[in-house]
Amino acid sequence: MKKQVCLINPPSVFLLDERVFMSLGILKIAAVLEENGYPVHMIDLSGIENYESVVLDYINQEETTIFGLTGTTPQMPAASNIAQAIRSARPQAKIILGGPHATLVNAAFKREIKLGNPQRAEVALNQLTSFFDVLVFGDGEKAIFEALEDSAPQLIDADDPKSTYFLSNEDLTQLPLPARHLVDVESYNYSVEGFPALSLIAQLGCPFACGFCGGRESPSLRRIRTRPTQSIVSEVLHLHHTYNTQGFMFYDDELNVSPKLVELMHQLLEAQNKLGVEFRLRGFIKSELFTEEQAKVMYQAGFRWILIGFESGAPRILENINKKATQDDNSRCLEIAKKYGLKVKALMSLGHPGESEKTVEATRNWLLKTQPDDLDITIITTYPGTPYYDHAIQDPNRPDVWIYTYQPTGDRLFSYEVNYNTTAKYYKGDPDEGYQAYVFTDFLTSKELVDCRNALESEIRETLKIPFNPKGKKNHYDHSMGQFSGTLPQNILRTSQSFSALEEPFQD
Repeated sequence: MKKQVCLINPPSVFLLDERVFMSLGILKIAAVLEENGYPVHMIDLSGIENYESVVLDYINQEETTIFGLTGTTPQMPAASNIAQAIRSARPQAKIILGGPHATLVNAAFKREIKLGNPQRAEVALNQLTSFFDVLVFGDGEKAIFEALEDSAPQLIDADDPKSTYFLSNEDLTQLPLPARHLVDVESYNYSVEGFPALSLIAQLGCPFACGFCGGRESPSLRRIRTRPTQSIVSEVLHLHHTYNTQGFMFYDDELNVSPKLVELMHQLLEAQNKLGVEFRLRGFIKSELFTEEQAKVMYQAGFRWILIGFESGAPRILENINKKATQDDNSRCLEIAKKYGLKVKALMSLGHPGESEKTVEATRNWLLKTQPDDLDITIITTYPGTPYYDHAIQDPNRPDVWIYTYQPTGDRLFSYEVNYNTTAKYYKGDPDEGYQAYVFTDFLTSKELVDCRNALESEIRETLKIPFNPKGKKNHYDHSMGQFSGTLPQNILRTSQSFSALEEPFQD
């Protein structure tokens, strides 16, 4: 019999509400393991305050010796704490880490090696190997099986297009759907225009090279991989029939990078007409690629919200971040969306090279002029795998500071060294304590960036009548109060054995 595997989704303590979008990446790993006969236990720690207690109770309950974790960069402090808890309670356990952070660190490290100057990313990689037995970089759906072997190497690079583990379009099409049955779907609270909604990913990868964006050196995050339109529609219909949902969030990096977007919208509309229902959809698009044809058919198919990374209203900043979209592109995009009834959430960020009071003011003026329907304003963090991190050089006078220079303009971004295994407050701040910036520019200190961000968001929300996002409820796991009676509650732990049949794509 194949060994039992426990997969763990760490909490995202930095978010206002953790139970919004389930982590689909680790559920894809669960699905391929189930398909190959592995008993899978899934611990979903989203929104759980004392998450280490859950892990320790699970270990007391089960004899599992193989644990697999995923982790975005902001999740790494929690993931590291979970690894330490497992190690203390079950020293012989194998602990595997996959997901975006490991992939980004490896991409940055490989670039350092190629340049013959291992330094910053090498430290970050060594920090990971001190916590985890096996690191999987890139696509994990095939690589997980090598990671489970007793003789598995510590580093498995599935982020190399030449690797047999690197997913092709055909692989993406044939792989099973994420094992959503292994999480408590009903406990996730998200809706589109009042329709309870679930998320899906139609395609992988973003080909652009924005300076702030993670994965620009990572083929698995940069290279577009697609599946046929009918495959995407089948997943939507499967979710509709399985979970009785009519709301869908497409979590693709940029939906309109695909030349088949219009075709997809037509087929989704046709499917709704056959069922006699209406869907409500939401997703990301790239502003300079947005057309009236796309907007019209997206609305017809049920789209009511689109999210767009405008980032800044200052032309100088748009150039410095290598955005490729101009201020005019962004304004035109908003005009098209409004013409066809699509609401826009503007994703904005401060702290780029050259950021100053003048560029912040330009962003303020642009937002007030274009009037998006919602917005998110963050402060930039230099993640591993972003040009801001990978192309930075160490300040000779301040060893804890790194300098990125956008060569065409000479504008600079300074960033403090961050131990991503212990710190996550740079990401949207702490829900209770507020933002902390780990970057500064030639014109604004870290504190000034925080002050500018807070003032900008407050003014724009007040002027445009956009309410602040409410905090979600955190859950405290407490087995001493009768919550634990031999098994963990189903909103935290689910197992393959709990279900008589695995999920299959809906066949139209």
